[in-house]
Amino acid sequence: APPHHRTTAPPHRHLLPHPALLRTAMERRPRRPPLAATLLSTAMFLRCATAFRPPAAARAPTRLRASSEAAAPVARRTLTRRILSGVQPTGSIHLGNYLGAIKQWVDLQDSLSVPLVRTEVNEKTGAATEVTEVTENFYCVVDLHAITAQPHDPSALLESTRASAALYLAAGIDPGRSTVFVQSHVPAHSELAWLLNCVTPMNWLERMIQYKEKSAKQGDGVGVGLFDYPVLMAADILLYGADRVPVGEDQRQHLELTRDIARRFNDQYCKGNPYKKRCKAAGLPSRPVLTEPEAMIVKEGARVMSLTDGNAKMSKSDPSDASRLNILDPPDLLRKKIGRCKTDSMAGIAWDDPARPEAVNLLNIYAAVQPDRSRESIADEVRDLNWGAFKPLLADAVVAHLEPLQQRYREVREDPTYLDGVLAEGASAAEEVAGKTLHAARTAMGFAPRT
Repeated sequence: APPHHRTTAPPHRHLLPHPALLRTAMERRPRRPPLAATLLSTAMFLRCATAFRPPAAARAPTRLRASSEAAAPVARRTLTRRILSGVQPTGSIHLGNYLGAIKQWVDLQDSLSVPLVRTEVNEKTGAATEVTEVTENFYCVVDLHAITAQPHDPSALLESTRASAALYLAAGIDPGRSTVFVQSHVPAHSELAWLLNCVTPMNWLERMIQYKEKSAKQGDGVGVGLFDYPVLMAADILLYGADRVPVGEDQRQHLELTRDIARRFNDQYCKGNPYKKRCKAAGLPSRPVLTEPEAMIVKEGARVMSLTDGNAKMSKSDPSDASRLNILDPPDLLRKKIGRCKTDSMAGIAWDDPARPEAVNLLNIYAAVQPDRSRESIADEVRDLNWGAFKPLLADAVVAHLEPLQQRYREVREDPTYLDGVLAEGASAAEEVAGKTLHAARTAMGFAPRT
């Protein structure tokens, strides 16, 4: 083909998935109907359309248009939407991280991998535009957020970062369809965070609930990073123009802060003729730099609570390892933790009883690790069981769900060259997008251009 007709895939798409992950992706790939079935369906549709066509006398008269009046060709444009999320590499990733975040990233990746095509019609001119909506996924290991609790263990951070990235891949994140990278490998995160620090009023950060809770635990030794990390989180999101961010209810306040920061930046630096002149000199469009993101709240039942307190979220920071089911816990340890988890003394097991938070939590876990089963079938199964009979069923279901993931994780970790390649390609792809946003932000604020 002539050079101007050639297409080149983005550099991070050249890397083929690991064989074990490729097998999983092939199993999830929807099957297309055979060509013969498609042709037969088309023929039947045409036959029916002809059969039900009204007689010529009953049809409204039509006016043949001259060739000069032929409809104008439909304009076409591509709309790129982005999703960004990440998990801290502190401690071990537990079942709550997996069900509440990583597994839902996989579902989003699979459901949005096919471009959506729609037609928009201009109400004034009647002109039609065919819009192709493409979704790009960015999933990062947010290691810069992992050092806010001081002091941190450097050796543990290194291992946890690689383990988290490997778990992303083992869970089904496909580097051919999603960008997987480590946050600190893209320096634009830190630089934009500083620029946004200078825009964000301190009283906005003082209102953050998580800062109040965590600083109360850490006392006078709390670091500035814990106070300021919501601004870094805002930079993470805004760098990629992400208009959708999968978050839990506990992170909604931080996402609202991100929207406020984006709006304040755009109001202060992205208006007026001086801004337009700076953009023109830099060869940039003079539109607002930062995109205000919308929350994609995780699915009901995806929030996993502690095994020792049904009212507290399952957390890496809980000092008791018995409070959580870590994704890489061996089967015997998973069974032991479930066997000893907190329950109540009431007869039967039922959902939706606020007075029984432990029962609700364990049933939610039981349903989440069996996605093909309905809520009704589970309720019927457990209604008359006691805890002694239910806990082994729950343990079996959790082990069966996690064992394939653990096997894929071991395969990824046994191939460090593959893992390093995925992260290098991902960082390169992320840096290309983030660099454009950072350049536009620097131009808006009046920094001298880099030469």
